[in-house]
Amino acid sequence: MPTISMFFGIIIRMYLGKKEHNPPHFHAYYQNYKATFDINLCAILEGEMPIKQGKLVEAWAELHKEELLANWELATNGELPFKIEPLK
Repeated sequence: MPTISMFFGIIIRMYLGKKEHNPPHFHAYYQNYKATFDINLCAILEGEMPIKQGKLVEAWAELHKEELLANWELATNGELPFKIEPLK
């Protein structure tokens, strides 16, 4: 699972392959927490994340929604997604 961005101790990754399920999503990791975020809603689908880090991921996803959707298309076709600028 390639890392597509990292910021403030948060790692953002996306699985590869046609077996990936809808809705379009990515995975965020922070310390011992992990959560799956819906790209279109910019919200947690499942898992847990501290409130502050969850809000940071949601803000980042909102800023990079088009890039995330393009990466989703690449990833579901088995292609490596590109890196996305971190939140600053």
